[in-house]
Amino acid sequence: MAKEQGQKIVAQNKKARHDYAIEDTFEAGLVLQGTEVKSLRQGRASLVDGFVDIDRGEAWLLGVHIPEYTQGTWTNHSARRKRKLLLNRVEIDKIERRVNEKGLTVVPLSLYFKDGRAKVEIALAKGKKSWDKRNAIAERTADREKQQALGRHLKGMSD
Repeated sequence: MAKEQGQKIVAQNKKARHDYAIEDTFEAGLVLQGTEVKSLRQGRASLVDGFVDIDRGEAWLLGVHIPEYTQGTWTNHSARRKRKLLLNRVEIDKIERRVNEKGLTVVPLSLYFKDGRAKVEIALAKGKKSWDKRNAIAERTADREKQQALGRHLKGMSD
């Protein structure tokens, strides 16, 4: 069987980028059961309620929903079980230290296959206040209007 190349995104957590200010990102491998991999290859997963917990020097992914594999038998996995993340000791210590010191949280941003292996992108994030969210939306709107005005100007259209 030919080895997969490239990256195939299975799920993204777009709400995380809206609700949190992302400070640092990490790529981690996942310890999965066979039916979980098959379900992910079908593109079925949800990261909306997911978060990462550091317990006794190990990183765990909690709250991520990977539905049961439809053709699975009694060996199917539990949809919301906790899954171990594969990170270096230095990365785990860095994440744990920053979460304890600064009160940050660790959220999953995306779940994807990279060269045939399941990976999850996690981020150290700080929660935004409602006024931060409004400022971010206003900045995006202003940038969009500026780009549209520049495009109209380059095409020779009047405002």
